[in-house]
Amino acid sequence: MEDSPINRLAEDSLHQIFSSLSLRQIMTCRSVCKLFNQILTSPSFMHLISTRSHLNLLALRPPHHHHNHSRYEPLSTSLHVYDPDQNKWLRVNLDFLPFRSPHPVASSLGLVYLWADSPDSSDSNKSLIVCNPLTRQYRVLPQLGSAWSRHGSVLVDSRNRVMVLTELAALYFSFSQKTQQWLKFSSNLPSKPRSPIVVSNSVYALCDVGSPWRSKWKLFSCAVNNMLNLNLNVMNNNWECLERHEWGDIFDIMKRPRLICGNGNKILMIGGLKSSYSLNQSCLTILILRLDLETMEWEEATRMPEDMHQWFQDSKFKVFGGGDRVCFSGKKVRRLALWDCCEWRWIDWVPGNGDELFRGFMFEARLTLLP
Repeated sequence: MEDSPINRLAEDSLHQIFSSLSLRQIMTCRSVCKLFNQILTSPSFMHLISTRSHLNLLALRPPHHHHNHSRYEPLSTSLHVYDPDQNKWLRVNLDFLPFRSPHPVASSLGLVYLWADSPDSSDSNKSLIVCNPLTRQYRVLPQLGSAWSRHGSVLVDSRNRVMVLTELAALYFSFSQKTQQWLKFSSNLPSKPRSPIVVSNSVYALCDVGSPWRSKWKLFSCAVNNMLNLNLNVMNNNWECLERHEWGDIFDIMKRPRLICGNGNKILMIGGLKSSYSLNQSCLTILILRLDLETMEWEEATRMPEDMHQWFQDSKFKVFGGGDRVCFSGKKVRRLALWDCCEWRWIDWVPGNGDELFRGFMFEARLTLLP
């Protein structure tokens, strides 16, 4: 390579040439030679390419008890992701992180957020880490107690604002704020928030306002800008229960509903379609509804085919994804069900022994620099 004509090209010219490649091709070219690796990992090139090329992947979160079973150990040092476009499983290494038991929980614009134990810490405190597995860079956010990692849901928006939400309290952190510390405020939600998500500038969550014998789900929202008061260094509680007369009994027909971010300004709600209003009713199928936040109207997006639903009918299942891709994991199903835009299909060769209930998140792989 030392005598190759490519060495005579200016750095800007090389950047322009490589920037026309897809992210898959860029990652492959890194392994060609030292020169290519140096060019393709330089901050100037990554800044150029960060908004031009990305991959939409589905990432698996390791099971909560993986540290108790040696067969799950590989999941603690790597992130298993599925590429729907290539129908392939990939393993993204996290071995560059100097932390014990990294547990990925969320992602936004190429950055992955995970809980981890500090390697030199003897207490039970956890740290929330933000990293980019493709650039192998990381940053540690201010330390938190272990209770937040056990009970809190980590939410991240497109502006790298981070929230850790529980039933009683929430934490807020922004990389752009002057004081690099968590801001704490009271949630005062009626119950533990179920599958909270961030859409545009608001947080949405389902809460059970029913009795111990019968669930009754309601949709709550809170605008991030409205609840933040930086002058007082506190956050105000502005949760609102979203209800419309036109919605009718839409929450009553769904068993154990969950929320997922849809495309644009839309929310997906997924749950079992009840066969009746009796207490221990069975479900006819799994239903995906779509809420347009501009018109506040619901529509049916799709429902799981009968031959696929029979695998989930008598067992608990988990749901994750985003946009028009929703993934379903059922205990002992040994594969994942995927709704991909307009079609349903199976995902085989799931990591592990296939008996676990997997959670996950959308991973938009990018060569994004850390904030």
